Amino acid sequence: MSTASMLSTLFRYQAWAHDGFLRAIEDLDAERCGEERHLALRVLNHVFVVNQIFTGHLTGQPHGYEANNTVDTPTPQALRAAHAASDRWLLEYVASITPEQLAERVAFTFTDGDRGAMTREEMLFHVVTHDGYHRGEVGRILKQIQSPLPWDTFAVFLHQDQPERRGQG
Repeated sequence: MSTASMLSTLFRYQAWAHDGFLRAIEDLDAERCGEERHLALRVLNHVFVVNQIFTGHLTGQPHGYEANNTVDTPTPQALRAAHAASDRWLLEYVASITPEQLAERVAFTFTDGDRGAMTREEMLFHVVTHDGYHRGEVGRILKQIQSPLPWDTFAVFLHQDQPERRGQG
C-alpha cells in the first residue's frame, strides 16, 4: 500500500471515529452528565482546532488561532459539522498531494511561539495520531460515566468499510 493510499484510509477512519464519538456525546444527558459532556466537547474541540492549525501549516495560510483551543465550547452538533468539514478537506488534500509534496519540509510557528518544521507527511501523521490520542481520552471519560463507547479501532473500521474482508481468511 502506498503512503498516499494509507493516508487516505487513515483519514477515512478518522472521519468515521470523529463522527462516532460526537454522536455519543450528543446522546449524553446534559443534566446527568453535564460536566463530563462539557469536558469531552472541550477535548474534541481541541482536536478540531489543532487540525485547523495544521491545515494552515500544510497550506501556508494563517490559521487564525492564538491557542490550541477556543474560549467558547461549541455544541455537539456544531462540532460534529465542523469536524466533518475538516475531515472532508483532509481527505481531499491527501487525495491530491504528490509524493514530492509529502516529502517537503515546511517551517511554521506553534501557537506558543515556538518554531518548528515538519514534512507534510509528518504533519498528516501527527494529525492522525494526535486525534487518536485524544479520542482515547474521551473514551475514558465516557467509560467513567458508563456511557456506551463508540468503536474506535482501525480493524473495526476496515471491516465495516469493507465487509468482504470478514469472509477472507
